[in-house]
Amino acid sequence: MSEQAIGRRRRLVQRLPLVAWLTLVWVMLWGTFDLGTLFFGLVVALLVSTVFPLPTINTNIKVRLLRLVQLVGYLAWDLVSSTARVAWQALRHGPNAKSGIVAVTLRTDSDHITAMVANAVSLAPGKFVLQIDRVNRICYVYALGMRVEDVESVRRDVLALERRVVQAVGSANEVALVSGRKG
Repeated sequence: MSEQAIGRRRRLVQRLPLVAWLTLVWVMLWGTFDLGTLFFGLVVALLVSTVFPLPTINTNIKVRLLRLVQLVGYLAWDLVSSTARVAWQALRHGPNAKSGIVAVTLRTDSDHITAMVANAVSLAPGKFVLQIDRVNRICYVYALGMRVEDVESVRRDVLALERRVVQAVGSANEVALVSGRKG
């Protein structure tokens, strides 16, 4: 098989998740699941992905399934516990609940990891990333129910979340970095 044919086959395989996603969106937009809707969704998805090809992006992401499942479990638990904490703050302090903004310097330099960490922090109520200083790798995190002595706790929580994200999808060098090993 020629190198050109291998390249075409690789691009086709890389396009399959997008085609599947676009087909699913088509079926959901029509609101009916039948063979005709599925067929035309597949045709439209193939047409869109062929006429408007996405550029390839090198992410250096390596998915570790067990760590990813652990991360999802942690995020689910954080969602539940954060909801309870915010409810308690609202009942106990009402509009007078204390809050603060904490600068957290991330250890990794990956845009993808930074975005995942920022989204994971902002997923549960009570904390969210206000701003990211990309050059200095700093996330500015707003935290509800925070006292002055909680600043280091917020930092530790965000860095622990970064470690979990990196262990789930980071490169080997990033895993070594957040684990304190030389990479």
